[in-house]
This record gives sequence, C-alpha cells and structure tokens, in this order.
Amino acid sequence: MIQLELQNLKKYYASHKAVDDISFSISEGDIFGLLGPNGAGKTTLIRMITGIIFPDHGSIIYKGKTFDPVEDIFHIGYMPEERGLYKKMKIGEQALYLAMLKGLSKQDALKKTKEWFEKFEMQNWWNKKTEDLSKGMSQKLQFVTTVLHEPELLILDEPFSGLDPVNSNLIKEEIFKLNKAGTTIIFSTHRMEQVEEICKKIVLINKGKKILDGELAQIKEDFKEHIFKIGFDGELPQFESSTSTLLSQDENVLSVRIHDEASPADVLKEYLSYGTKITSFNEVLPTLNEIFIRQVEEIKTTPAFSDTI
Repeated sequence: MIQLELQNLKKYYASHKAVDDISFSISEGDIFGLLGPNGAGKTTLIRMITGIIFPDHGSIIYKGKTFDPVEDIFHIGYMPEERGLYKKMKIGEQALYLAMLKGLSKQDALKKTKEWFEKFEMQNWWNKKTEDLSKGMSQKLQFVTTVLHEPELLILDEPFSGLDPVNSNLIKEEIFKLNKAGTTIIFSTHRMEQVEEICKKIVLINKGKKILDGELAQIKEDFKEHIFKIGFDGELPQFESSTSTLLSQDENVLSVRIHDEASPADVLKEYLSYGTKITSFNEVLPTLNEIFIRQVEEIKTTPAFSDTI
C-alpha cells in the first residue's frame, strides 16, 4: 500500500525554484532514501511533507487522503538536520514534554522515555541540560525524542551527523528494528554511500528537480557498463581477447569491459582456454555517487538545462 505520495510539488522562493515539479511515492514499510547534494531541495521537501511549510503547487497524499498537517503529524516523527532541542531544559523533562506534545499521556511518556534511555545508556543524563551534552550525545537524545511516540512514518535528516562509529551503528540498528516493526522510514542525506547500506528504494534530486527514482538494485543494474574484475594467479598469458577490452591491470586483478555481443561466460571461458588461473570474477556495479555525477553531467549538456535552474 502507498503510504505517502507527492504529486507535482513546487515551492519557489522569489525566483529560486527550491522544489520544481517533483513527484514520487513511498510504500508502507519502505526504507526510502531521499538523496541529493546540499541545496538540492531535500529539506524543503521534508518541510512540506511535515506541514511546516505549504507547497505553491501540487498535492501530498498520506494513506490515500490529502495530507492533514493537524491530524497526520501525530503519526510522523521528524528528526531535522538542524537540531531543535531546548538548551536550558533538563533532558529527561524535555523528552517527556516532546512525547506528550505528540499525544502520549504523561504515564506512557515516562514509561517509553525510561525504556529508550536505558536502551541508549542515558539514565545518568536525566537531570543534565542539553547545553552540557556533546554533539553525539545530543544526537542520541534527538533520535529518542523523535521515535518515542512510535511514528508510522519516520523522517531522518542526516541522522549520523556528529556520531562516532559505535553510536552510528547503534542508531542504524534501531532504524532497522523500527522498520522491521512496521515503521516506514525516509532517510535524507547527501552521503550516497550511507544510503547504499540502508535503503532499497531512492529518489535522487538536484537543484530542485528529480533526476531519477526507483529500486536501488534496479537503478544500479540500469547504469552498469558491463565491467568485470578478474583476479588471477601466476603469469597472465599474452593474447588478444575477442570478448572484452582491457581497461586496467592492478597487480593480479584485471578490469575489463565485455563486448556487446559477448557474455560473462564467454569471457571466463576464453581466459580459461589460454591457461589463466582465475581466482575471482566479479561484475563492477556503479556507485550511487557515480550514477549521480553521470546524470548531472548529462543534464548539463542538454539545451534546456539553463531553464531548469
């Protein structure tokens, strides 16, 4: 079932097109990557999804109905990149206050806050003020206050910023647990490599426009260039391949591009026929970063590019 659908969203600030006719949908239970460089329009999109600002054009459909920022926001958790904690407030009181703002009773808020504080080993922080916390500790607190009310849709904007590897893995594990329990997650970042670890579906935007979206695995499949890495032992026999073009050699690893009329099996068979001892044979799929750069460069070369900025 489609949980969230954006239809032709536009948001302009004077002559700047922050979001320029973007459409995509997110199904229930997805971990969805919202990708793009800084200034691409990701935060503006999120602010429209959460009702902080309204689109100049287009529609937001939540669970089959027009998004209602008054009612639907109770089912959404949003962790912004710019953290919004009260610096002078004790963190225990702050977590309770924010949970109750999301509709929890004081009793339920206290119960869930204690559970999350124990899970993240934050019990001793209860009476500390936010201003006394490190950036990483503040990040953990922000995550806890975002998920206390068990949102149906969780939006995380650069959730690993400022975290060390141990706490990054802790947050990542909790994201997977929440998703397994049924929470739909939007993960917004400019760090393409993080999305490859976490997300199955993505939308890639740049300068307010959607570049591509879909299943991550299928996108990589669509952009692959039939490049393979061939590992071998011993001396490489001298021969001119009829099935592939040699791109590079790094010690005992070759990088080759397979000809259109050949198959991977043809290449492997040919190398084996010349007595090569093959130790590995793997296809090289492009990274999201490589796909993004390629798409942006293609857009720049089109005559209409200047009209889309």
